[in-house]
Amino acid sequence: MTRESMIEALPAAYERLHAYGPEFGGDEEGNHGLTNHGPMAVEVMVRRGLDIDVEGWLDRYVRRLAELPGTSAAIRPGEWRAALGQARRLPDWAAYFRHDLTERPWQEVLAEWWPRLLPGIVAGSTHGVIRVSHAVRTLRGTACAPTRQTLDELAHGLAFWAARYRELAGVVAPEGTLTPQQALPAVTRLKEQTGFIAHRLDRLERSSGWTGSLRALKPAASAEEVPARLESLVDSAAQAYLTLGHGSPVLLVHAATAPNAVRHVLPVLPAEQWLPSLTAAWAAVVAVIATYAPARPAPCAEIVRRYPELTREDALQRAAEHGDEHVLKFADTAVESYDRIGDPELLAATLHVGELIGRP
Repeated sequence: MTRESMIEALPAAYERLHAYGPEFGGDEEGNHGLTNHGPMAVEVMVRRGLDIDVEGWLDRYVRRLAELPGTSAAIRPGEWRAALGQARRLPDWAAYFRHDLTERPWQEVLAEWWPRLLPGIVAGSTHGVIRVSHAVRTLRGTACAPTRQTLDELAHGLAFWAARYRELAGVVAPEGTLTPQQALPAVTRLKEQTGFIAHRLDRLERSSGWTGSLRALKPAASAEEVPARLESLVDSAAQAYLTLGHGSPVLLVHAATAPNAVRHVLPVLPAEQWLPSLTAAWAAVVAVIATYAPARPAPCAEIVRRYPELTREDALQRAAEHGDEHVLKFADTAVESYDRIGDPELLAATLHVGELIGRP
């Protein structure tokens, strides 16, 4: 499949995936199941022009998904706060955003809803913000008018974020002196790392080290510094996966992909939203590290020696051959970091994540 035909296939892939919900396999008590990564993974395959059969990948992937339920009651513009965090209202949220995106430019809708949803950045284990970001990347890369399917994908991403909205209590802005590379290993870990993420976050908010870990990062002095600060955070988190990934191979991917998602949305947001976005992104990273990273990191040099030297193209192709959605998303992020700082350990990390997660 040529790159041109892959780009043309993306709207069709989105439409196919929109028949399914954003999660599957949860329990009767409403605890999160697994997240539908199909739209995010396909966006990476297409944008990167990976040598992979997108339709074949989707044929295998959709077998595990759950159908999207029907709507129950419309969400009114003045009543949206009451519907935040209501997982059962997800189809209603999708309908709300689909309608809004037909009435207004997508950039305007995003600028209005970003600050409303940002305090709930951990929604769906950070997959809400990540899915929105992948949709935004598709929209930003569209030279002509956005397709209906791409706007629908943004609607589904926003709907997932809103329906799974979950604020983190005790969030404070950074005010310390540490760089991301110094602050990440200093994050205080939860002593009891068990249960669903909701259970872990409840314990995290009551822990003594939570706000201290948030404050430790050096703040940005102005909005203009935020993009570079986020890039440094992403680079450090991707590198840290080498030594921390064994704690929870899947969840710790999001310590890098969540702030990267925020970074890619910044250019379409008003500048006054940039500093709060950095605070929220750092809170998401700290939450993931504190609740899933091991207290004792693995030896980095020993891990790197296990892997052959790679080119960036090799790293992406190995991820495509692996086929796991988290491996694809992490490789996309790590290669982007490699393009910025040139550290070969980032390419080794793309193999390490594949080894830890295993093939689908």
